[in-house]
Amino acid sequence: MRKNIVTWLPVMLGLAVLYVPSLYDLFTGIWSSDEQMHGPIVLGISLWLLQRNWAAMEAASQSQPTSLWGWPIFIMGLLLYTLGRSQDILMFEIGSVIWLLIGLALLLRSSAALKVQWFALFFMLFMVPLPSAVVDAVTMPMKMAVSYVAEHVLFWAGYPIGRNGVILQIGQYMLLVADACAGLHTLLTLEALGLLYLNLVRRDSAFRNIGLAILIVPISFTANVIRVMALSLITYHWGDAAGQGFLHGFAGMVLFLSALMLIIGFDTALHTFEHYRQRNTLNN
Repeated sequence: MRKNIVTWLPVMLGLAVLYVPSLYDLFTGIWSSDEQMHGPIVLGISLWLLQRNWAAMEAASQSQPTSLWGWPIFIMGLLLYTLGRSQDILMFEIGSVIWLLIGLALLLRSSAALKVQWFALFFMLFMVPLPSAVVDAVTMPMKMAVSYVAEHVLFWAGYPIGRNGVILQIGQYMLLVADACAGLHTLLTLEALGLLYLNLVRRDSAFRNIGLAILIVPISFTANVIRVMALSLITYHWGDAAGQGFLHGFAGMVLFLSALMLIIGFDTALHTFEHYRQRNTLNN
């Protein structure tokens, strides 16, 4: 235990020197916005996953030597950090930590240890800020699609609703479907939730894992539609103040709860289908 502390303490101090200023900028900047509020959550879960797999990583590293391939990866991570920090390119600055951790794992442990921690490092990708041009290009079609579906579902349910682009008018109220309600960041957050669920439950069935991974995209879209519909109904029945106040945050909880229930529901459906198929195969 003492040896591990001596090995990793300089590493943790070095990472703190590099990334504490970056984290301060994130917490006082984009992570304080509605669109990027998932960033701290992803960071916390990633650190928990690293700690959770730490003992397995140490055990795996006993079977293989360290790898010199860690040096070019580590140097690339430092170059990305330097470029990102100096030029204010957040994607490079924050994304560099993943490459640095990969390089350190190879240099201080082994490729087997890196394999144990692969999901925690992959999960960190969801906290890396994307270029605004990419976000805007993907977000607008998503908002249009979510607005279209929400409008038609509520219209079929008998509500007086109309749509102009991403603006919904229900009764006397007008609602703008914002990036936080149906944007790329929301989709990525729900994707992260689905992948985390897959990693934690660790199904042995490839059919269920692959099937659920594919279904995460339509599940995320459906959860966004449910959130927009919930906000529309809250505004229609209780007024604009309710829709923009506490209940707006509650609608965000509805988003994640509905996504989680859909993920569990589809996982159960896939399990039932697979069990039925296996039983028919045995009977035949």
